[in-house]
Amino acid sequence: MALEKFVSTTLELLQEEREAEIEETRIWQENISLKDLQNKGVCLLKLQIGSQSTGLYGRTVVVLEPRKHLGFSSLPSNSFGPGDIVGLYDTTGCTAASQICTGIVTRVSQASVSVAFDDLKDGLSFDTDGLFNLLKLANDVTYKRMKNALNALNGYSNGPAGNLINVLFGDAKPSSQSQPNAVEFFNSNLDDSQREAVSFALSQRELAVIHGPPGTGKTTTVVEIILQAVKQGQKVLCCAPSNVAVDNLVERLARCKAKVLRLGHPARLLESIQKHSLDAILAQSDTANIIADIRKDIDKAFAGMKKMQQKGERVNFKREIGELRKELKSREATAITQILKSANVVLSTNTGACDDGPLKFLPAEHFDWVVIDECAQALESSCWIALLRARKCILAGDYKQLPPTIKSQKTASKGLSLSLMERLIQMYGDSVVRMLTVQYRMNSAIMDWASKEMYQGRLVAHSSVEKHLLKDLTGVTCVEDTSVPLLLIDTAGCGLSEMEVTDEQSKGNQGEVDIVELHIKALTEAGVKAKDIAVIAPYNLQVDLLRQKLSARHPELEIKSVDGFQGREKEAVVLSLVRSNRKGEVGFLAEDRRINVAVTRARRHIAVVCDTQTVQNHAFLKSLIDHMTKFGEVRTAFEYIQDIVPQNYTRDHKDTKTASASTSSSTKQKVRDQPSSKVKQGQKKPTGGSNKENIAGSEKHTKSYTSSKIEQEQNESRYAEIRQQVESFMKGLNQRELQFPSSFNSHDRLLVHQIAEELGLVHESKGEGSDRSITVSRPLESTPAEEPTHQEEAQEEETVPDPQSDPSCPPALDLKSLHLERMKREQQKREENAQQKKQQNHNPPAHSQSSKKAKGKNRTKAGACDIAAAAAPDDDFDTLISAVVKADSVCSFVKCKASVLTLGQLCLFCNRQYCLSHHIPEVHGCGDKAKSHARMRISKEGVLYAGSGKKDKSMDPNKKAYLQRKLDSKLKDMASQRKQKAKEKDS
Repeated sequence: MALEKFVSTTLELLQEEREAEIEETRIWQENISLKDLQNKGVCLLKLQIGSQSTGLYGRTVVVLEPRKHLGFSSLPSNSFGPGDIVGLYDTTGCTAASQICTGIVTRVSQASVSVAFDDLKDGLSFDTDGLFNLLKLANDVTYKRMKNALNALNGYSNGPAGNLINVLFGDAKPSSQSQPNAVEFFNSNLDDSQREAVSFALSQRELAVIHGPPGTGKTTTVVEIILQAVKQGQKVLCCAPSNVAVDNLVERLARCKAKVLRLGHPARLLESIQKHSLDAILAQSDTANIIADIRKDIDKAFAGMKKMQQKGERVNFKREIGELRKELKSREATAITQILKSANVVLSTNTGACDDGPLKFLPAEHFDWVVIDECAQALESSCWIALLRARKCILAGDYKQLPPTIKSQKTASKGLSLSLMERLIQMYGDSVVRMLTVQYRMNSAIMDWASKEMYQGRLVAHSSVEKHLLKDLTGVTCVEDTSVPLLLIDTAGCGLSEMEVTDEQSKGNQGEVDIVELHIKALTEAGVKAKDIAVIAPYNLQVDLLRQKLSARHPELEIKSVDGFQGREKEAVVLSLVRSNRKGEVGFLAEDRRINVAVTRARRHIAVVCDTQTVQNHAFLKSLIDHMTKFGEVRTAFEYIQDIVPQNYTRDHKDTKTASASTSSSTKQKVRDQPSSKVKQGQKKPTGGSNKENIAGSEKHTKSYTSSKIEQEQNESRYAEIRQQVESFMKGLNQRELQFPSSFNSHDRLLVHQIAEELGLVHESKGEGSDRSITVSRPLESTPAEEPTHQEEAQEEETVPDPQSDPSCPPALDLKSLHLERMKREQQKREENAQQKKQQNHNPPAHSQSSKKAKGKNRTKAGACDIAAAAAPDDDFDTLISAVVKADSVCSFVKCKASVLTLGQLCLFCNRQYCLSHHIPEVHGCGDKAKSHARMRISKEGVLYAGSGKKDKSMDPNKKAYLQRKLDSKLKDMASQRKQKAKEKDS
């Protein structure tokens, strides 16, 4: 009953999945122009036939090339690959009416694509002078084979797999041999868990599951099991869902001198194992010459048939071709059967083990065992193609990594994505499973998180990899980046939000791309080779952005999606998680297995670039962030990109009296909201932002609240302590720069960066590793001739008029809002120029000096602050006041003399008055500051304010072009239909 229900349900889901794939292809054909399809890489236009020949099993193989007579020497960039199902069309389009036939791609190069056509209509020959279009189609061959296997399973009786089927559907319990034989291992280096897995697999009668987490030597164990089976005289059929996985097993088995045979077209195989393919062995067999002669005769007959004009002569050639093909098939069948029977291990993809392939020449009970590697990545229905051939199966894989790829999310949710391996573990538990527990890939710090979250904490790092780091590699220098296995680069609060391209349904984050580029630069400069680094992102758009930025500079750097990197490993991995938004949405990052795969690709170093405030909303991602915070290095994006505006750092000019206090409060809030401040190993990280977890129990809640309050007080205390040091430095003018000790962690350095930013000081991190420190200094754009004395400084301060105490100042002037530190900074910048000009012109008006300088680089006149700062100590106070009043009464824009006493606008960014013609920040030179402030405000509040932009109601040019193409296509179809009707009438 369970079997019948499984078959009926799975057939329905497969049909839905098939329809979803066909629908996608149909949408491509109907709604997208042929040129756009070619740009997407799924279509090749206007190809000509280079050659035509007869391949294995009498297939017609056609080589299609670009039009070389027009100078096209290579094909456009495309995604065609061996095994793809393609449709051949005439040049009128890629519709059902224009389709000539379908075939399978056998080989792709930059200059040509070879396609094998199985069932050509009688007499159909290709016009060698004609042009053709090639379109990638939904793969109906795979669906047909799975459908046939399920139907065979439903009606299975009296075959070798009878007991196995009962066990896999729960109608019988798995059994084992009463007296397992002692095993003499071929590989003496197997660890205890691998030896136990091999012994267990040999002792079971029907079923054994080998669970191999990342880096635990799963392939090594599978190879040992196969060799032991061959030693016992068993015939083994070994399968995997992908050609790459099968080729990997062929290579390993061939090294061990096993007699292997690889099924599949040679074009789909790695070059190193092509000698083990059926084609290669067949070419070396005794009947190879006879078969080759028959193929030549068929080709000659085709050539002769083309030359013949009379119908009777063509019929003779057709009859001759038919007889030759019969003989060819008979000879090939005999040779293939002999080769198959002599092999101990036959290897193919899951779908390659079908009844309409070479295995049809073998008797039903030929194989004793079926081994399916990477079983967790295969649809269960594809596994049944091979499983019906043997009495015992070994399933190997890791169901904690990515599941099978499925187009329709609806069918996946209904159970199509549940693999056979996962279903059996749910049914039988640990009784049929042996897990490999010693891993040979990752540093223990990287492994510990995956072990705890995915593998019940059972993984153990082998001593050879437990402590290995990038700095241990040959030619790599010891710096901070090469000395840490875990690095978290946090973009929270930095305004590096994700972007979204609606048409692509994908996500990107340019800010994270920039940070990844800087980290890759640091690693390569330290001596790490680009080929040893992988950059992984979960979204295709982000992968494209990263490739645009990095591929030209680092050609050997691998940049792929998570899905494209399964089964691989690199010394260093940089992972960009992309998502950064106010809603805390993580999208399909919520797929735990995808993140597990991404992190466990790294051997010595993993760097994660993410917005912790966004990704921590998902519990599994939060566990990764917590682990990296506790056991790794944590940095903020401020340490990589200097001009980022902090999310909560804003300068509100409406409340200028408490400017300093509000800024201090804002920064304290920033510290509290910053979730990724670096902490020392073993130290708890302050939790901030919105935590959505429900904490059960009032006692636990109270402890959490108390802990949070203590951490908050500690942060505020540390902030006040560092700010006091910086302010003391600013008051003492003898000291040019203030260097903080290297013992500061990145949390303390972040506070220094923020405080220095508030007070207008230069802040810079220097050094590497344990010597990394931060230095704060005054911004000396032009070095002053001599340092000002305390007395001069005091005199300068006296020259600043107080608008409240001095009635001569107009009400619009508000000098009190300017910080004393800014005045000092301006004074130091201009003191030398003021003294030089004073010598040239003994007593010029203060405002004219500023005006002359304003004609240089700046587009604005000197304001009140500039005049007050540039005044020499012996200047007349009344002259200074009049200059300030005059400067503030006219527009600050260069050459504009409009009065602003009655109508004027104060700029929030430079604190100067402008007339209504020049008050816009972009006009008078504060455009960059205005944009930065607007980005920060929108990032913080998520509101677009009036005037920030009007909706463009004009039609999108791309949509307009698309509609035009659709109209042209419709008119073309209608015109072609009219022509056909006209012909019919004529006839």
